Amino acid sequence: MSEFSAPYLRHSLSERVGEFIALRREIHAHPELAFQEHRTAALVARKLTDWGYEVATGLGGTGVVGTLRRGRGSRRLGIRADMDALPIAEATGHAWSSQTPGVMHACGHDGHTATLLAAARHLAEHGDFDGTLHLIFQPAEEGAAGAVRMMDDGLFERFPCDTLFALHNMPGSPTGHFTFRAGATMASSDNVTITLQGIGGHGAMPHTTADPLVAASSIVMALQTVVSRNVDPLQTAVVTVGALQAGQANNVIPDQATLKLSVRALDPEVRSLLKQRIHELVTQQAASYRVRAAIDWQDGYAVLINDSACTMLAVELATRLFGAERVTPNGAPITASEDFAFMLQRVPGCYFFVGNGAAGTPGACMVHNPGYDFNDDIIADGAAFWSALVHEVLAPANG
Repeated sequence: MSEFSAPYLRHSLSERVGEFIALRREIHAHPELAFQEHRTAALVARKLTDWGYEVATGLGGTGVVGTLRRGRGSRRLGIRADMDALPIAEATGHAWSSQTPGVMHACGHDGHTATLLAAARHLAEHGDFDGTLHLIFQPAEEGAAGAVRMMDDGLFERFPCDTLFALHNMPGSPTGHFTFRAGATMASSDNVTITLQGIGGHGAMPHTTADPLVAASSIVMALQTVVSRNVDPLQTAVVTVGALQAGQANNVIPDQATLKLSVRALDPEVRSLLKQRIHELVTQQAASYRVRAAIDWQDGYAVLINDSACTMLAVELATRLFGAERVTPNGAPITASEDFAFMLQRVPGCYFFVGNGAAGTPGACMVHNPGYDFNDDIIADGAAFWSALVHEVLAPANG
């Protein structure tokens, strides 16, 4: 990317950003849950087709891929945006608020989609590169592993990529500030349901029972030691008991109790250790109370690991484009999870963050909150980065 192209990109995209702010707000007003993104996918496919992309639909159910080829270069770059919303009732009061009761874009996927579409149009009109660009619009990132569904449908066999990139907005970070990290960047996330089967009875005669609620209470406390006494203090892990369900009456000891856990780690070996220790602790604690434990462990998203070379390239590009003051090259890891991790197991790449607004601004409202909204001011910068990345990775052989 030549030095003069950085301000040109920002200026060119800023001039037309109103079109994509309107498009973002249209998507926001019509949110769709995982694998239900039919309206959004149709809008994306229509726009890409109008701009001259080869378009494939239906990958992973509602996924869309737009392909643009220039020159004869053999290099292949993929950029991914997610499209799904969340089952949350919106409370922003904006004119573009969700028109679907109980569903809203509370994580900014509407903005990610609009940002990539803004870049797609710019590249269709001004893309001077040599190679193949695949724009991947993914369904069902929010817990339903749409990335895996797309790959199961042959995503990388049909649209092979040498490198792969994605972004996510970050509330609390200044608007348009880029944060990168090489290596483990986001945590794995496993879902665990523990069912304790005891012997119920009258609350006045506890000696005739095997109380699963007492066992559950002991297990909740014991689980707090899994991280503090088993995981290296220099590692990161989370064991959260989000639900404990048992009984209905004050004078009845129930025969069953259920615990629901969220288990997270930033290292695959730590993830395995957590699984081993939780199984050992739960079964032995339950046995000490004469209660049987059944553990249903559902492996969730993997640890998201960014490729070092791809991350370095992205850091250098963002610094050239926006200045060092707007780039954090080695940010802290995050214990939230992301199914882009599965794509990065297949293709080297980088997942990074763009500030949605500093503390004290509307953009600081955290994702998955009824008051959250994507900050439209970062669309132009995100699209400028995507456009510059394409020209950097797929630069013509003669420079």
